[in-house]
Amino acid sequence: MSRLLKHYREKAKGALQERFKYANPMLIPQLKKIVVTMGIAEAAKDKNAIQDCIKEIAQLSGQKPIVTRTKKAIANFKSRIGQPIGLKVTLRRKRMYDFLDRFCNIVSPRIKDFRGFPLRCDGRGSYSLGLNDQQVFPEINLDEVKRTQGMNITFVTSAQTDEECVELLTMLGFPFKKEEKKVAGGKHGA
Repeated sequence: MSRLLKHYREKAKGALQERFKYANPMLIPQLKKIVVTMGIAEAAKDKNAIQDCIKEIAQLSGQKPIVTRTKKAIANFKSRIGQPIGLKVTLRRKRMYDFLDRFCNIVSPRIKDFRGFPLRCDGRGSYSLGLNDQQVFPEINLDEVKRTQGMNITFVTSAQTDEECVELLTMLGFPFKKEEKKVAGGKHGA
């Protein structure tokens, strides 16, 4: 069993029940899945670049990604039907908890000028964030990276509100920004 899953079952679940007073224990929010997506429209011109992106996202997620393709041809975007435009990986169960554990404890501190992620969800209990560079993941060999590539990561929970979602992710160790206390007069310190 994953270390984070064990923590959720033993500590976080009880704390969420105590804080929100759920009538039914099945209403306690839990992490459903983590979706990692990467847009490769720029890399689509070069077949080797697509293979490099597939290899990198497979290394950092632990499973092979799905290649998403265009459904319509749009002249302004210079896209044709069936052209690859993105990669997607959906993580569930043990891989999901292992990825979240690595992301919170190893990857987040490696982000340049990192002070925490903002406290805003999508209103339905999911949290999304974007990374500008895949090189913050320790699984990726920096000598083999030919171009920097960003990605989006979505944490889907069963929470009904943003407050429940933020509380769940905080209890799982997610590094949110600490709210600063404002001092009267607008100056910090004396």
